[in-house]
Amino acid sequence: MSDAPAEPAVRLQRAFGEHRRDLHLHCYHLVGNVPDADDLVQETFLRAWRARDRFEGRASVRTWLYRIATNVFLDSRKAAANRAVPSGDLLEWSTEIGPYPDALLADDPQTGVPARETVELALIAALMHLPGRQRVAFVLRDVHGWTPPEIAAALDTPVTTVNSLLQRARQTLRHHAPADPRDWRRPPLTRQDEEILRRYAAATDPRSLRALLADDVRITMPPEPPVVGIDAAVAFLSRPLDWRTFPSSANGRPALVCYLREPGSPRYEGLVVDVLRIEHGRIAESNAFVGAHHVAAFGMPATLAP
Repeated sequence: MSDAPAEPAVRLQRAFGEHRRDLHLHCYHLVGNVPDADDLVQETFLRAWRARDRFEGRASVRTWLYRIATNVFLDSRKAAANRAVPSGDLLEWSTEIGPYPDALLADDPQTGVPARETVELALIAALMHLPGRQRVAFVLRDVHGWTPPEIAAALDTPVTTVNSLLQRARQTLRHHAPADPRDWRRPPLTRQDEEILRRYAAATDPRSLRALLADDVRITMPPEPPVVGIDAAVAFLSRPLDWRTFPSSANGRPALVCYLREPGSPRYEGLVVDVLRIEHGRIAESNAFVGAHHVAAFGMPATLAP
């Protein structure tokens, strides 16, 4: 019996295994958090599997998978088409943005270098200001380096439309993203950063915390309002709560995966991931992402025994 009917399935499984992680990062750029990126990648594979016999090989299988993932994203946005365009600093109020664990990018030669490096939180938050098609066009062109004709083929739209989408996307991002594209890249994680993270995790008293924080430090923790300034931050961080923390890194920054045990509770619950921005040896910002789903993105359990 011929094995020919099985060849497309085997080829697809092999290709998906090779490109799954860079597809996942592509989806993260589009949706801004790991759980939604997981869902998009899963749906991408399902659609590719159903269409495996129709893939004609005119484009690379990687490009084909990217096109499917992009259209899965756009389909998911249709239900949200009438939502108001977000405003302000999304890191302060949006619960839809989440950290991207650096461990997901480690030692993966398949993930393109520009995409792997362009995960600075400020850029991810800025991308969420763009409507779906503008976001897709910008990510494919300015993150992945696709040409306008390639993007036009993926979106089934004229090149002139792609150029218009890119122009409007870049104009919007000038108001929300760092002005210098070099600042879109994740910063290098240094030994000093790791040492500050260790001290931050161990600090419980006001004096120790004050020594680590910048005077104008900002703590964001949607849906709660931000905490701004060293006095407010020290008072907030020195509350007598029962935390267990684990060092990590995300988006090129030092991070803490945090578990909280409420009074009388038998277990610690995975609650929040803190991602720090360190400048001149002080913590200038802590972006706290609240929710067990963010903890799970780091491969950590939902609960811990005492």
